[in-house]
Amino acid sequence: MSLRTPLGRAHGLGSAKDGTHHWWVMRLSSIALVPLMLWLIFSLATLAGTGYEATLAWAAKPLNTVLLILGVGVMFHHIRMGLQTVIEDYVHSEGKKFTVLIAMTFLTWLLAIIGIVAILRIAFGS
Repeated sequence: MSLRTPLGRAHGLGSAKDGTHHWWVMRLSSIALVPLMLWLIFSLATLAGTGYEATLAWAAKPLNTVLLILGVGVMFHHIRMGLQTVIEDYVHSEGKKFTVLIAMTFLTWLLAIIGIVAILRIAFGS
């Protein structure tokens, strides 16, 4: 049992120097997701009832393809950073934390790549 206070134990250890960057990137990705998701919701609402071929033709338009890819990329980056924060805060074993962070990073990258490849296949008709 230590007689030192939590502040005394932490004093001199310094910070990880990563929290501000992480915070800013989360805020910027959140701001980017707002117009992207509003565009997607509005676009899908206008496509309601048009059919499969019309939806494919819409997704194959260059602007829509770029915005869909951007949305998938930003969304999965935002998800990865949010999950990283949760894992770092609530997984206390360093070994488990490292393993879960690596697995979560690979999974989010894999899902983002699958989504982007699917959008590109629609855009290029293959």
